Amino acid sequence: MKVCVVGTGYVGLTTGVSLAFLGHDVTCVEIDQNKVDMLRAGRCPIYEPGMEDLLSEAAPKLNFTTSFAEGVPGADVVFVAVQTPSSPDGSPDLRYLRTAAETVAQHLDHTFTVVVNKSTVPIGSGNWVDAILRDSFAQCEDRREGCEFAVASNPEFLREGNAIHDTLYPDRIVIGSDNPRSLEVLNQLYRPIINQTFTAPGFLPRPDDMAAVPLVSTDLASAELIKYAANAFLALKISYVNEIGQLAGKVGADITEVARGIGLDDRIGSRFLEPGVGWGGSCFGKDTKALIATAGEYNYEMPIVRAARDVNERQRVIAVERLQDELRILKGRRIGLLGLAFKPNTDDLRDSPTVDIAKLLIARGARVRLHDPIAGERFRREYPELAPHLTETIDGLFDDCDAVVLVTKWAQYLEMDWSKFVGLMRTPILLDGRHALDAERMTRLGYRYLAISG
Repeated sequence: MKVCVVGTGYVGLTTGVSLAFLGHDVTCVEIDQNKVDMLRAGRCPIYEPGMEDLLSEAAPKLNFTTSFAEGVPGADVVFVAVQTPSSPDGSPDLRYLRTAAETVAQHLDHTFTVVVNKSTVPIGSGNWVDAILRDSFAQCEDRREGCEFAVASNPEFLREGNAIHDTLYPDRIVIGSDNPRSLEVLNQLYRPIINQTFTAPGFLPRPDDMAAVPLVSTDLASAELIKYAANAFLALKISYVNEIGQLAGKVGADITEVARGIGLDDRIGSRFLEPGVGWGGSCFGKDTKALIATAGEYNYEMPIVRAARDVNERQRVIAVERLQDELRILKGRRIGLLGLAFKPNTDDLRDSPTVDIAKLLIARGARVRLHDPIAGERFRREYPELAPHLTETIDGLFDDCDAVVLVTKWAQYLEMDWSKFVGLMRTPILLDGRHALDAERMTRLGYRYLAISG
């Protein structure tokens, strides 16, 4: 099939490259010429394990351009994967989606094109985009005879750092449309993934237990709500275990054992029951905020989702308070923060716990040092005011520090020789913000080991 993907951000790029790898003819439209040049050269503008390998394998079926006129005409499917950042009131900012829809409409010329909302959008956006497409198409002076189109929703459920795996070997595929023909087209598009008939890439073998992928075909509104509901539930699980973690600390329980004990219940499951400084990234914060805002439009409160947000925000403050309880005075103290990205295997800094913790520490007079094995350059661009706090080496972060906090669970940090750093510190206080290190081992090495909770 001929496919156009509008936007080469995290979702758009993963979608386009993966579909080209499966054999579809894909054109990715991106207004940033620098990104286009980089992608044409086979270099990835984001850090995602395996993406450059997949770019290379998919290259014969893949084109990058700044021109809608190169991508949209003749396309069977047009994915719109532009950013939908939060507005001040929590609702998504849809101006980029509107512009993309208007421009797509001006270039539609196929007998039938499915225009797919791949961006995370509020419930009802499918109908809104459909109206924009039809209004913009009607205003075209050269309206193409016989041209038909319909809107569908195809939410993504990608984990940064595992995006290719989650695209090729997903838990499920959700497609929503009020047009049966659209559902048929998308069913055909994803058939190689649904049936797992494609040859797996060499760097990412098919899981041994991989079976046919469930396909959820539903209406537009339901598909849109599935995305928000799924992310909100995962956010709830993390905030819940963090709230239990605070109670565990007060009663003398081990939160890692508590999480393990409840996670073994198959009605609950162990995934996302990981206590720590909380969630970040582009999805959970934005989507829970949008869900609350959408409910507000219908005069409905969502106290559980709101509480999950409150607990998550509090975890970052608790990390600072934990340090203050131990050091008594933060003014003038040197505090090292290990990890900038909101999670390992990505350079994404959106809603990064480290950024908030660093700002809180600086506000209380601490001298902060920051390190990340991958996200440093991006951090310099996006947070120039904090860039002077970056250290190039882990030794430089530990040297003469009063405390070090593990914020991002990079494998490099978990596997490094911690014994060589304890002697560099002024006071060897280690706050494990992810409950990822062996407390007994760290204590034997000479650290004053602290956990974020429990």
